[in-house]
Amino acid sequence: MSAPVKRIVVLGGAGAMGAGIVRDLISPQSDTNTHITVADISPDRIGEVIAEFDPARVSALALDVTDAAALADCLAAADLCMNAVPTFAGLQMTIFNACLSAGCAYADLGGMGVYTVRQKAEHEKWRAAGAMAVLGLGADPGMSNVICRAVADRLERIDKINLYWAAELAGPENPVLVPPYNIETVLGEYANPSQQFLDGALVEVAPQTGQETLQLPAPWGETEFMYSQHSEPLTVPFADGIRDKGIGEFTWKLHLPKREHEAWVGLVKAGFGDFETPIDVKGVSLRPSEMLDAMIRHNMAKRAADIPVQETHEIHLAIGEGERGGERLRVEARVTADPDPLYDGYRDAATSMNASLAAQLMLRGDARAGVWAPEEFFDVTDYFAELRKRHFEITLEEAAL
Repeated sequence: MSAPVKRIVVLGGAGAMGAGIVRDLISPQSDTNTHITVADISPDRIGEVIAEFDPARVSALALDVTDAAALADCLAAADLCMNAVPTFAGLQMTIFNACLSAGCAYADLGGMGVYTVRQKAEHEKWRAAGAMAVLGLGADPGMSNVICRAVADRLERIDKINLYWAAELAGPENPVLVPPYNIETVLGEYANPSQQFLDGALVEVAPQTGQETLQLPAPWGETEFMYSQHSEPLTVPFADGIRDKGIGEFTWKLHLPKREHEAWVGLVKAGFGDFETPIDVKGVSLRPSEMLDAMIRHNMAKRAADIPVQETHEIHLAIGEGERGGERLRVEARVTADPDPLYDGYRDAATSMNASLAAQLMLRGDARAGVWAPEEFFDVTDYFAELRKRHFEITLEEAAL
């Protein structure tokens, strides 16, 4: 007897990340016993996303997630909801709570920790209801949390784990600023203070601080990182099997290519990192971040012919120090994603593929009621096997200190 079809709804499924998640969910490396509903507020964009896919596997749903009744009907027909609605839309908790009411498993892309703590506080409520939620299922957070678990599992006592993400571009210089992912997410990484776990406690640090240089393999070379707002420090040092090993430090740091980094620094200096204060321009009231979003999208469309083909290289790196068997050790887990034909058609293959494979792993195993972070939920071996199917390179190394 064949396994029952699992029904996955992707909210914000016509956006850049949502469309990529759908693409991986129906790809040859994914489970075949799924049906995907692409739900989005824009019918035209939904049509563009699903046009190339088998209608027996993918269907469309025009949905305004602020319509509570329509959202409830959508979730009642699903086994799992992947929330790819941009975090700064402010709808994370609305969708999260609607999934609990519908008895639908919930997953999201994390949103830099803006809602993570509030969601984690609902663990007992979800557990009592027999419902399952896993938070932060992209590349960072998501895969990054799992590589931290891989490091932690190799140590009996943990002094610290430091987590890094870097992107590098190869090819002609781009005369047009093209965000690597959601514009407001990038702005938040550069404009907002972050929580880092230092000396055994969460501490707020200023944006664009904590500069540190690492020597990485080609094409990165000597690479400078900075503290940035992310959810990993809010969950990893508090997870079972990590907290109880005595961890005293956990940090997350970012590196973008030099020219792009300079552009985002300049935009924040100019005031575009203001997410709260609307300004009036000829009778139209907009937040500076909204103005920048519209401006960048307009410029990208207007100058599309000027945007060259560039290859993206990503590295996700967790470095831990501690002890095992009385010996001081340094443990490094590294995942790299280099240009590959498998990634064609994705805006951000690492984020979309990780969200997709994580959702599938959630549906394969026995349901675990509660609200979980990735490092608490996934088996490292199973997760890494799915990464390798998608041509990610995984390296685990140890060295005595």
